[in-house]
Amino acid sequence: MLVALVALAAPWARLSAAPGTATAAQTTAKAAARGPRLSYGVRARWVVEQNSLPGTTAWEIAPGRAGGISGFASSTYAVEGEEVTLYVSTRARSFRVDAYRMGWYQGKGARLVWRSRDLEGRRQPACTRAASTNMVACDNWAPSLRFEVTARFVQGDYLLELVGSGGQRSYVPLTVADLESRSAYLVKNDVYTWQAWNDYGGYDFYAGRGTCPPGVYPLCSRARVVSFDRPYAYGDGAGDFLGSEYPLVRLVEEHGLDVSYATDQTVQQHPGILLRHRAMLSLGHDECWSLAERNAADAAEARGVNIAFFGASAILRHVRLEASPLGPDREEVDYRDSAADPLDGKGNPLEVTGNTWASPPASWSEVGMVGEQYAGYLDPGAAPRPLVVAAGAPSWFLRGTRLSAGSAVPGVVAADFDEYDPADHPADLEILAHSPIPLGQAVSDVGEAAGAAWADTTYWTDPASGAGIFDSGTTAWIPALSPCPAASLAGEAGHPGSSKSCPAAVMARLTGNLLALFGQGPAGRVAPAVSNLAKVYAPMRMAR
Repeated sequence: MLVALVALAAPWARLSAAPGTATAAQTTAKAAARGPRLSYGVRARWVVEQNSLPGTTAWEIAPGRAGGISGFASSTYAVEGEEVTLYVSTRARSFRVDAYRMGWYQGKGARLVWRSRDLEGRRQPACTRAASTNMVACDNWAPSLRFEVTARFVQGDYLLELVGSGGQRSYVPLTVADLESRSAYLVKNDVYTWQAWNDYGGYDFYAGRGTCPPGVYPLCSRARVVSFDRPYAYGDGAGDFLGSEYPLVRLVEEHGLDVSYATDQTVQQHPGILLRHRAMLSLGHDECWSLAERNAADAAEARGVNIAFFGASAILRHVRLEASPLGPDREEVDYRDSAADPLDGKGNPLEVTGNTWASPPASWSEVGMVGEQYAGYLDPGAAPRPLVVAAGAPSWFLRGTRLSAGSAVPGVVAADFDEYDPADHPADLEILAHSPIPLGQAVSDVGEAAGAAWADTTYWTDPASGAGIFDSGTTAWIPALSPCPAASLAGEAGHPGSSKSCPAAVMARLTGNLLALFGQGPAGRVAPAVSNLAKVYAPMRMAR
């Protein structure tokens, strides 16, 4: 029986169940209190020691308090010894930069590792827009600060907080990478997708200013090229990091897992980096991929590297990079129309940007890697749907949860979702969760054609290399890991009479089970996927 859902007070934050109903999160919390501690994966002493250091909550910006200052960095990632340039515009008389390494840090979430001197504030000139592509770029800004990434910048995900003298605050994200690391896990920040949805200056790949014919998609006024040479207009300057990536980073660091960090650009510029790890973790809403990045992932999977896609619509959009006046790979191209792309008919067809990777001339569907197809999205105003455990889901996935076929975890399916394609899928595809989506609350051509829609969480293994591929099927998987708000803690602990709950505990356990498996090496050699499609889909298809 499905747990009743209510609207969230804040995205992915608070959920309610019917009074007296024991949710999956409550059951998991009680089981965890009674049973032995289960592994979350391969641990590393340095991560444990790092997160035992003093942390701080000073990095947090209260809702509605960001603004009056903005900036961007000269690179999405850096390694020790490199210099990073910051470009900052502010109305403040002066400002400083606080560099926070994001993690667990005894529950405070970050550690201050460096602070700049006070710098003179200035208003930078208006950013430019290229009329032919609607690309907004701030490459006309003057540098505000240069700093070296020294040994104190331990590899990880960083937020550089810009703090103005008048209380102005915003973030600039930066990943500090270790290109020689051989950690079990490689976290990949999906900066290509952050930038694709960045409408700073009024334009991104999905929206733009101006009048367009009604009902025509994609929007005619959209950008065809977007620039990393500008601040992020959302996430208080952090892009999609805090909303769709940080909860998993926090979980990994809390449990001391053996982890390294990279961005899309790291993989593009150093494709061999994936071969140095047992698993690549694709975070957030990782829909935008370049050819070089995709080739690197394909090569890694063929060598037994496991890949976990924690967001839906992975490898959907086709992008390529070009240089900007500030450096290489600073402009991201996606015409979403092969006929409009200047490379069409003149260059490598796998570099031409059609509407999706599956569109001509690339004609390279994501299903061969991800295992399933992008199927649509829930309406923004619709309540998140529960994650429903599929019939025949393997025991390793459910370990420590007391979940079984039909169990529902509330509030996990929202925004984009993926679905198994009966005409195109790996032979051994396992459905881990099979969650119904009401067509009246979603936009789904796949669902409309079939008469029903589902968000599927899937797992398959390569019979040759043994690599395991996981796809969450929902962009809300990582947000559902967010710590329970105080009002929900009693319900999560299972106190009688409480009606408050959130999915964080059970989602952390499911995620830990996956990471524990993927940290062992090629997952197919430990837990080969066994198709359960006949148990999940075949009876339903026949009944239609």
